[in-house]
Amino acid sequence: MKQAEAINVLNQWDKQGHYVFLKRDLRKLFPDDTSKAFSEALTRLVAKGHLKRACKNVYVYPSAKSFDSYTIERIAIALRRGEYNYVSLESMLSEYGVISQVPMRLTVMTTGRRGVFYTPYGVIEFTHTKRSIMNILDNTLKLDNRPLRIATESAAIRDLNRVGRNTDLLHQ
Repeated sequence: MKQAEAINVLNQWDKQGHYVFLKRDLRKLFPDDTSKAFSEALTRLVAKGHLKRACKNVYVYPSAKSFDSYTIERIAIALRRGEYNYVSLESMLSEYGVISQVPMRLTVMTTGRRGVFYTPYGVIEFTHTKRSIMNILDNTLKLDNRPLRIATESAAIRDLNRVGRNTDLLHQ
């Protein structure tokens, strides 16, 4: 893939609101390239600053016009694609004002694997939940401008208790 061609393709996806890509997504966008040519082109795009590596196999197109303040949530979605994910625990409790501390990471409940990812946009902590899909949908909200669902205040408190986190920070 040529650099100009790659930027043109990324701009087309940007027009549709997509600027976070898994490596396998990018590979599908350039099917005519051999694996070696694709890898070399990807390395060049990162080196030139046209793509930014967020974490292993996740890339961000920093020049996107659709780039917004929810990049870290979009990265979380890419990392756990196909799973149910929602912002909860300390992240939501801080937003609700239930705890006064501002968390240094985005805390996400997921039906997928737990894990912690360090990105240039912040730290993402996934905590596994065994909640049913209906329970998740009933206890979360979908805001128009936000990519991830968010836990209701009561659900975030329940999640905090379920995973055994420190509840001393909760305002009584």
